[in-house]
Amino acid sequence: MKSIIAAGILLASAPAAIAGPYANVESNSGRIGNDYTGSLIETHVGYEGELGEAADWYVQAGPAFGLPNGEDAETDISGKAGIVYQVSDKVELYKEVYFITGDETSTNFKAGATYRF
Repeated sequence: MKSIIAAGILLASAPAAIAGPYANVESNSGRIGNDYTGSLIETHVGYEGELGEAADWYVQAGPAFGLPNGEDAETDISGKAGIVYQVSDKVELYKEVYFITGDETSTNFKAGATYRF
């Protein structure tokens, strides 16, 4: 958890222009076979900015409302920080770290590429 917070602070304090705050609401629902398992609704406030001419950064966090099927709702805190690097007019690379609190803090790392036709 400390490394996630540190990454967010480093990204936010980088010498870059801040494009400003934004809100991001996301809902994820799951099924196993035909059985609905529940939903997670995340309500984040974030900041984004530029890292030089070819890269952007973002950090966001806020309440996460867990709605498991047939169980009591839970409220945790979730967030993410990431970097998007523009390789060419059609290709960008990205890396993101995600966390959510709860009985145990869970983290997830994601990296990928986007190609635009």
